Amino acid sequence: MRLLCRGREILFPRRPLVMGIVNLNDDSFCHDGTLNICHAFDHTKRLAHQGADIIDVGGESARTNRLPISAEEEVSRVRPFIEAFEKEIASASPKDEEQIWPPLLSINTWRAEAARPLLECGGDILNDMGGLPDDRNARLCAETGAALLIMHTLAPPKVPMTDARYGDVVAAVEDFFLEKISMAQAAGLPFEQIVMDPGFDFAKQKEDNLRLLGATRRLVGLGRPLLLPLSRKTFIGDVLGLADPRDRDAGTIACIAAGIRDGAAIFRVHNVLAAFQAVKICHAVLRASTSDSSLPLL
Repeated sequence: MRLLCRGREILFPRRPLVMGIVNLNDDSFCHDGTLNICHAFDHTKRLAHQGADIIDVGGESARTNRLPISAEEEVSRVRPFIEAFEKEIASASPKDEEQIWPPLLSINTWRAEAARPLLECGGDILNDMGGLPDDRNARLCAETGAALLIMHTLAPPKVPMTDARYGDVVAAVEDFFLEKISMAQAAGLPFEQIVMDPGFDFAKQKEDNLRLLGATRRLVGLGRPLLLPLSRKTFIGDVLGLADPRDRDAGTIACIAAGIRDGAAIFRVHNVLAAFQAVKICHAVLRASTSDSSLPLL
């Protein structure tokens, strides 16, 4: 399986990728955001040195209890980061020889009016958290060569969906991806430029999230890399009884191990070092167990 990202090619099977989070905002749910671009780049280089294969940068928190910012404000926050990324990351160094280097840059936005000016500045992936309601972001990625990360949701990120219910959440997510992949391809986006994200905690209840994680192998069967953004999610806190997201890293690692077992390709995390270590050891175990046909070769 190939993933094409603006002239770069990632071939799977391989060790799963770790995506580190950079929040250019002041209201992140983990309180790790900043509006100071120098601080953001210090954090970025730290994530890269800890093993991040992808840096995911966004200018707006997806928290529904915070007001949205304008597309203009979002662009003004993120554009300087994109413009300076290549120069800034050059002073960092990879953690090992398997890390994607330099790291891919993912632009976390969903509004087409913000996505276009940002991708025109650079970036390898467009992380669309809006559920791809129309084909504008797919056409933009087709034009620029960027990969498109499609997240399952039922509404834009700032719209609360706490009452969403499904007869079969796995079938609903699977049907969603089939529909959105077809839409993206009809807009001219190659199949090899698409990544899928089940959208944990977005329009989903605790049991929905657990069922989706348990159905990783089924979603992987759709033929595109599956990203699991599990880091510190509410459902982990619900299971463990942990209200503070910063206390959920051990639960996050357990979920990552489950995802690796079933073939997930990318993990979006806050604690990159812990995730890198988990991914590296799980991959080594699976690689040593290739004679067991019940285990996926990653």
